[in-house]
Amino acid sequence: MFITALQQHPFLRLLLPLVIGIVCGDAFPHAVPVTLWISLLVCSCVFLFISYFIRWRILFGLFLFILLATTGFALASAHWTNTSLPVPDRATVYQVTLNQTPERKERSILCPAIVTQMQRADSTLETPRHRPQVLLYLSADSMAATLKRGDRLWIQTRILPPANKGIPHEFDYARFLQHRGVSGTAFIPAGRWQKAGHDSLLTFRQKAANQQEKIVSLYRHLGFQGDELAVLSALTVGDKEELSEKIIETYSVTGASHVLALSGLHIGFLYALLWFLAAPLWKRWRPLKLPLLAVIVTLLWGFAFLTGLSPSVVRSVCMFSILALSQLQYEKAVSANTLAATAFFMLIVHPMWLFDVGFQLSFTAVASILMFYSKLNRLYQGKHWIIRKIWGLMSVSIAAQIGTAPLVIFYFSRFSTHFLFTNLWVIPMVSLVLYAAIFLLLLSPFPALQTTVAPYVGKLIEMQNYVLQQIEQWPYASFDRLSLDGCEVLLIYLILLFIYRYQKLAVPANVYTLLGAVLIFCIYHTAGRISQTPHKSIAFYNVQGCPSVHCLTNGTPSWLVCADSLPRTQWLCRSLSSHWNRMRLDAPQILTGHHEEPALSLHDNILSYGGKRICLLNDNRWRGKSATHPLPIDYLYISRGYRGNITELTSLFRIRTVILDGSLSAYSRKKITDDCLKLGIRYRLLEREGHIEVLL
Repeated sequence: MFITALQQHPFLRLLLPLVIGIVCGDAFPHAVPVTLWISLLVCSCVFLFISYFIRWRILFGLFLFILLATTGFALASAHWTNTSLPVPDRATVYQVTLNQTPERKERSILCPAIVTQMQRADSTLETPRHRPQVLLYLSADSMAATLKRGDRLWIQTRILPPANKGIPHEFDYARFLQHRGVSGTAFIPAGRWQKAGHDSLLTFRQKAANQQEKIVSLYRHLGFQGDELAVLSALTVGDKEELSEKIIETYSVTGASHVLALSGLHIGFLYALLWFLAAPLWKRWRPLKLPLLAVIVTLLWGFAFLTGLSPSVVRSVCMFSILALSQLQYEKAVSANTLAATAFFMLIVHPMWLFDVGFQLSFTAVASILMFYSKLNRLYQGKHWIIRKIWGLMSVSIAAQIGTAPLVIFYFSRFSTHFLFTNLWVIPMVSLVLYAAIFLLLLSPFPALQTTVAPYVGKLIEMQNYVLQQIEQWPYASFDRLSLDGCEVLLIYLILLFIYRYQKLAVPANVYTLLGAVLIFCIYHTAGRISQTPHKSIAFYNVQGCPSVHCLTNGTPSWLVCADSLPRTQWLCRSLSSHWNRMRLDAPQILTGHHEEPALSLHDNILSYGGKRICLLNDNRWRGKSATHPLPIDYLYISRGYRGNITELTSLFRIRTVILDGSLSAYSRKKITDDCLKLGIRYRLLEREGHIEVLL
């Protein structure tokens, strides 16, 4: 049946080898020399034409597979080559141009930039061939706060490739940035940069970003503020900077997060509106169909320009543009073949979209709707048209949820149980808000009328948020702390494919295949749970600015012991949540100050647990003190805040192992490691290891 499906949907046959090639090229970008894959491309093309003319179908399919797989590998490999940036062994001078509006963070100002010149080993300047994109974090001061997009800067720093913390099961942030074309990151303290001028020539994308900012400024001028401004900006132009953590959590718990990310749903509403206006015209005058479809595509791209040409919007507009043009064929427009063609052309243009969460969710949702909607919709046929419409909307929601749930659990560790009620409310409301916002923008030539309409748009958003906040309070609104790994996600999609195969043809062979896939999933899942069973241990994590020790038991309870100066525990828990979810641990009990119980004691940042004694040192409380009998310390955990050396602590402690936190400066780290070498004390670097676990 699978072979038959491939024959009926030719673009699926083209998409599969392309995806395989992109995945291999991303995993091993430099494994194959450039000359080899170019030779493969040339040879595949030659043999492809030969096998076509002599009508060797098997060889034609084989060489076509090799050609497309090699193409995918070459595209992915070229992306990694273009994002590579030489790593200097010392601070280097760069000239950069800020290509996006700087964003203020908690302790710094984030400045996305393009490297235009860089210093070579002989101190001369050269222009990089690919103009790599970097993320610069400047010290938050009055000068940095005045920077804006287009400013040129001279900086002196080390731009290093994006790196992860090294925590098990953490989100691969480094690869996420590299897939988006970011070549490196750097922190620049005050005094290590100066402004060199301003580039007034804007790129097309920067002009689009200006339009996005103008629309948000218009919303503010019309009186929108708070959550209403944040949600309206996110729904219409994709600006999510104003969203508060509270409103983000509300939409996440209720299963409505997808509406805050301007993507396929919103472009679909706009496409439906344009289709509704244009379809009667070409049904009456058929020669108008092609020009009207061209107008629809043009208006979709115009909307994308107004939203700043964000990657998610560009992907969605690409998808709907291809779907619009597919209306020229006589078969049904939205089919598996059309979906595969859309993905194929999008990946040819931008292969790294394959690894984008939005891309994966969009295509799995549409594919799942194509597979399961018709069966679900036929389960209930109401007599009244309103009931049929409601059930149709619920069927679409269930079908989409079937396809996206594994990915949502994999990426976000959450499943929203009330998604049906949420979608029954939020999808009609979002369509109303979007159409009302378009109408509001069309009234720009009439300021008085625009000001009159604006409060009603605000009321719609307020009503939408209020109902979602009520759904959030319902019992069991979401199941959190869920965990799936990549293999489990693939096995679930294989099971869904076999379910679809069985519903198409209910024969014993399909039942056995489905049950076999379920059995393999259960065995793998059980083996994973056994291997991830927690053991009594202590763990140190490379989360800078959060000195703590994790005390684990043989079960799900645990303690997180923090230094007296309470660190950013929310940031710490957020950074470690995926690891704890995978270990099936309960939320750890956070301890600080003094604590005493049979299994654990904590006094003056000295922890005793499981026969081990750990001292958390993040201040100078022990400097200038001595003891007649030094206290045995198994692990001395030193983080930023301690300004002394190890030698002066030997009169207080008998130290076995020193653990150095990544928050220490390079100077402090070298001074302490030199002391450890002189005294014969073992030391370990958290920044290098990422995660240290000691079994008890």
